[in-house]
Amino acid sequence: MAEGLHPIFLLEEAVKMIGLVDAHGHSLIPNNVLYSWAVMGILIFFGWLATKNISMVPKGAQNFFEFLIGSLEDFVVTNMGEDGRKVFPVLATLFIYIFCCNVSGLIPGGDSPTANINTNASMAIFVFLYYNYWGIRRHGIKYIKHFMGPYWWLAPIMFPIEIVSHLARPLSLTLRLFGNIMGEDIVLALLFILAPVVSTLPMYFLFLLADFIQAFVFFMLSMLYLKGAFEEAH
Repeated sequence: MAEGLHPIFLLEEAVKMIGLVDAHGHSLIPNNVLYSWAVMGILIFFGWLATKNISMVPKGAQNFFEFLIGSLEDFVVTNMGEDGRKVFPVLATLFIYIFCCNVSGLIPGGDSPTANINTNASMAIFVFLYYNYWGIRRHGIKYIKHFMGPYWWLAPIMFPIEIVSHLARPLSLTLRLFGNIMGEDIVLALLFILAPVVSTLPMYFLFLLADFIQAFVFFMLSMLYLKGAFEEAH
């Protein structure tokens, strides 16, 4: 739906210009993949820019990224303890990537990869597998106690409930992010049709805040799932 409301996708048009189209003239590469690649390319470039001339007194891109990464790391370690340092690179990458994907939909001619459910589902499934991997790595076979409840006689009841609860986590992560970003894109497109400048410009600031919040919610929930996997079962 959001694709129908956008007047033009610049990267999609670029792909069509070089001939990567099917028999119906549609791009062979989905929009969410194109813009995901674009976001990754931009982040790699700025990462290179921030680290090419590292100095003891940071400035420019290095100063910004040191502040950003340091703040996120402090937040993770405060909530998870020293174990948080083991998973912090993944959590920080998720936050920065999701935020940039969200914001890319605010750029004229751009699209949000996170407005596509496939992008969000892939990240949510990764988080599900990742925190369970750490739970098994940390506790071994004893990790199953996380699904058994506090007393052995509750295990037959608690086990299926916990399994359903854990399986619902990737679904929740996927739909929450998808619904909010898709809704944002639709509202922005409708406002642009009704009043191109007057209505959309003030909304940019509100949507920018919403994009940050959605990225942070995904980041924070992933951190809490990892924290639970690291803890001993009660």
